[in-house]
Amino acid sequence: MSSNVTPEIEFASKWQAVTDPKEFAATISRIPDGPIAGKWGKRKFEYKLVNPANRRKYHVIVVGSGLAGGACAASLGEMGFNVSCFCYQDSPRRAHSIAAQGGINAAKNYQNDGDSVYRLFYDTIKGGDFRAREANVYR
Repeated sequence: MSSNVTPEIEFASKWQAVTDPKEFAATISRIPDGPIAGKWGKRKFEYKLVNPANRRKYHVIVVGSGLAGGACAASLGEMGFNVSCFCYQDSPRRAHSIAAQGGINAAKNYQNDGDSVYRLFYDTIKGGDFRAREANVYR
């Protein structure tokens, strides 16, 4: 690069030198060649497969241990991947969606499950670290 040419001009001159569309497509190596209708099929064929034999070669990092992150980490671990799940809190059980029951809670009185309105009330108070106003929770 000469001293009187800025990097922007040099970059622009490289791209202006390609005038033929076929040459331009050839410079971008991620675009598969061939007709448009067959490009996706060709690209899928070129991808490396992740089969059960080589899943342990991959290390997956999951950031967050809430409902989605925990489910993702558990599912990938069951599938055979090496998984590390990172959380901001001191414990994965303190993630917001787990500590607040994910906003999913109901008192359904199925046979022999021991559920009641009192247990729902207690779980809601406990999930809020006993900071909730009990009168509002009980309504």
